Amino acid sequence: MPSTPRPNPGLFARGSWPEASRIAQVLRLETVGGALLLVATALALVWANLPGDTYEAVRQLHVGPAALGLDLSLEHWAADGLLAIFFFIAGLELKREFVAGDLRDPRAAALPIAAAVGGMAVPALVYSLVVAVSPSAPAGAATGWAIPTATDIAFALGVLAVVGSHLPSALRTFLLTLAVVDDLLAITVIAVFYTSDLAPLPLLLALVPLALFTLAVQRRVRTWWVLLPLALLTWGLVHASGVHATVAGVLLGLVVPVVRSQAAGGPDAGPGLAEHFEHRWRPLSAGFAVPVFALLSAGVAIGGASGLADALRDPVALGVVAGLVVGKPVGILATTFVLAKATRAELDPSLRWVDVAGVAVLAGMGFTVSLLIGSLAFGEGSAPAEHVTLGVLLGSTVAALLASVLLLHRNKVYRAIEAEELVDDDQDGVPDVYQR
Repeated sequence: MPSTPRPNPGLFARGSWPEASRIAQVLRLETVGGALLLVATALALVWANLPGDTYEAVRQLHVGPAALGLDLSLEHWAADGLLAIFFFIAGLELKREFVAGDLRDPRAAALPIAAAVGGMAVPALVYSLVVAVSPSAPAGAATGWAIPTATDIAFALGVLAVVGSHLPSALRTFLLTLAVVDDLLAITVIAVFYTSDLAPLPLLLALVPLALFTLAVQRRVRTWWVLLPLALLTWGLVHASGVHATVAGVLLGLVVPVVRSQAAGGPDAGPGLAEHFEHRWRPLSAGFAVPVFALLSAGVAIGGASGLADALRDPVALGVVAGLVVGKPVGILATTFVLAKATRAELDPSLRWVDVAGVAVLAGMGFTVSLLIGSLAFGEGSAPAEHVTLGVLLGSTVAALLASVLLLHRNKVYRAIEAEELVDDDQDGVPDVYQR
């Protein structure tokens, strides 16, 4: 068997590939992805408030082939291009959950799915009410109803990982399922309600490379020079159709097979392609795509304390904050509680309703998709869009702080329970879980 060619030491420093692998592994950690997102957001805010207009000049810089209709600003490339990678990962997660995860079992999936639906409907209602009763609401403010409906997976899971070292694993599963379904509903909302000037022909043509991509992955093809051009062509045609291009990312993720190959000992044996692709692409999404989107989208020239006060008096910003901080937890808790009482759907035995309350508050961390919907609803760079950004940042911060307080308390409770169980095990040799 011929040996695999080794990299030329003159071109690559020794240890560079193991180091790259370690970096990729670190970027797969939820806490790291959330931290990078936070750092990018802070940099965007600082940069946008420096003297001069360098921030706005950079994000409005246009690049790309005009002949293909892709002479876009960097901000537009981040929202339509880089976020397609993020939604590709979301599509892979959705497919995995529906085929092999908790969404496969209707009884186990009922409560988190209901939580996702209620967690989108009630924030939209809260936002709409705030805007409707405010005489100072700007024209067209109602179009932003979907802004506070989304939960940011990276931020929410990152916070839960930091504060919940002793929380039941079922709580993370509940949050993950809720957030994944939330993403599916959010991309549906974007496709249906925030698509203008639909061009049917490019959308129909996009089905051709999508079908070829589907055929290739179903045959377990992993060759990048086959799959990547098909994916880019699908993305480009969806973008040209007027449908937001991130929809292409979700569709591409949903067609990737999850089930492992049955070819025992063959070259395709091992993890399903969905798992393989997620392992490969998540570091790029968490370490580059989402932070760059935040860097080019979260910068707002606040204008000092008076400017911040003026922005937060805007009914649009107030509606976003109220939707995230109040609407999200109320919608999630009310929907799941009513469903549990009215049907046979039950919480995981290891969870209590106060745990669900903590996750419901944490789900108010709407960032990536909320900023995207804000730019779609009000236009990039407009005053309402900037107020939306401030509202999303403030609402997400308040939700994270409140959830951290509640979940840290629950974490202490579970840590004490674990300590008691260890003492009982040491005293009589019988695990406490069997004594109950």
